[in-house]
Amino acid sequence: MPAELKRKRDTDEDVAETTSFPKNKIKILLLEGVSQRGIKILQDAGFQVEALKTALTEEELLVKIKGLHILGIRSKTQVSKKVIEASDKLLAMACFCIGTDQIDLSAAQEKGIPVFNAPFANTRSVAELIIGNIVGLSRKIGDCTAAMHRGAWFKQAIGCFEIRGKTLGIVGYGHIGAQVSVLAESMGM
Repeated sequence: MPAELKRKRDTDEDVAETTSFPKNKIKILLLEGVSQRGIKILQDAGFQVEALKTALTEEELLVKIKGLHILGIRSKTQVSKKVIEASDKLLAMACFCIGTDQIDLSAAQEKGIPVFNAPFANTRSVAELIIGNIVGLSRKIGDCTAAMHRGAWFKQAIGCFEIRGKTLGIVGYGHIGAQVSVLAESMGM
């Protein structure tokens, strides 16, 4: 490899390993039981991470937001304009869920704070739940469970059917609808 290219590559690697602001000074607050694996990855990278299993109220967020650089939430925490305006060092907010409805996006935009979400975060889980409900309804699992709790046991599958060969109508073909179609097709629908 020519020396000038080697020198450039070495310089690029050095730049990639440095940040303009030391990682060990970046404070991250993760709420609502974010994955322990994700927390460990951030901590191992050198970030200051505080993780709580619950959502915080607006009053609690007003206290925690001071000096915070990154806020990670799920769907229960509500980040109001008041909270965003009270932030003094906030660089970004991450929603570990599909939407961003729980954050005042106008206030974040006014302050220049980007908001990220994870649109695929629960897609597979929701699609699997839909398929599970289809199977449950086709086999009358709810009715049979209730009857069993009343002391009845139905050995026959009267009114129940297999889902294989059935036609499934999917209203809305976004991320979740697409995954439902993949699962349904694999089950012969």
